[in-house]
Amino acid sequence: MNIRQDPCDLDFLSLGALVHRLDPGVIPFRKARSLDIHVSGGEYNVAANLSDCFGLKTGIATAMVNYPLGELVQTRVRETGVTPFYKWFDHDGVRGPNIATVYSDRGHGVRPPIVFYNRAGEAGALLKPGDIDWAGIFKRGVRWFHSGGIFAALGEKTSDLILEGMAAAKAAGAIVSFDLNYRAKLWASVGGEAKGQAVCRRIADQVDVLLGNEEDLQKALGVAGPKVEGVASKLDTGAFFDVIERVVKQHPNIKLVATTLREVHSTNRHDWSAVMWLEGKEYRIDAPCQLDVHDRIGGGDGFASGLIYGLIKGRTPDESLRLGWAHGALLTTFPGDITMARLDEVEALAKGGSARVQR
Repeated sequence: MNIRQDPCDLDFLSLGALVHRLDPGVIPFRKARSLDIHVSGGEYNVAANLSDCFGLKTGIATAMVNYPLGELVQTRVRETGVTPFYKWFDHDGVRGPNIATVYSDRGHGVRPPIVFYNRAGEAGALLKPGDIDWAGIFKRGVRWFHSGGIFAALGEKTSDLILEGMAAAKAAGAIVSFDLNYRAKLWASVGGEAKGQAVCRRIADQVDVLLGNEEDLQKALGVAGPKVEGVASKLDTGAFFDVIERVVKQHPNIKLVATTLREVHSTNRHDWSAVMWLEGKEYRIDAPCQLDVHDRIGGGDGFASGLIYGLIKGRTPDESLRLGWAHGALLTTFPGDITMARLDEVEALAKGGSARVQR
């Protein structure tokens, strides 16, 4: 991993759509009377975490709508310290374009979380090549560029914009990463699994770092592997590394593949681990931890943030993996999609800290 060490204006830049998530907590939506609003987006979450917890200089290239909900989102982005690069859209007062809405309730115990969407008229889906001033951004220096499968599935041209951004990032000497984040509901609306695999394979041919679990790797890239759909999740590191070998043969440009591993005992009790393949070497968390989960949304983005921080800062592969594992674990103990952790808390957990009271 040849990460730039010269002065750069940005350590990390994401490309993706911003959304707002409506969260009634443990109450199902059909019974809800009040909601929390979380500003989110798979790609944005990583940038926000790296800024707010880890103190890196980060940015987000995205769509923004000129209406009150857009103002709410902009405020939250400013609060996390992320530099925005907006393509602006005007709302027509009736139908859009819109900031998409994600609905979720947390579930509890034997009742699983539920997530569904309203992405009709989404501004992010309208983004296309030429909408972002890549030359202007990258001439200031960027160490790492990141996007994801959710944004790739949003619109007819969003995957082309990802490829345009990746080309500009590589030309500028930045590391390129992609989180497969395979969402069957999203891909079904734009052509189904076959379209998703064709798009994700094109993108995977351009990346240095790939993030995704076994299901992501199989469904997004079409690689063979053990049956994952409808199977209870297990912490099977061997099966994951077997799938990685097939992925790297298909995409030899990839230098690193990593993911979290969960064994879900109930909505609020998970065993939590993580694995990484880096240029032929395997890394794993030796002792998974038991999580008492408050809100699982964003845990994978939390893992990616800690891992990327470690790599950018020159930590060893083992240390970087543990930072990702620790930050993802902590993020599930907070409400919302964005971190509320401090760096010293992440470092302590990564080194084996406990939850004993701090006085």
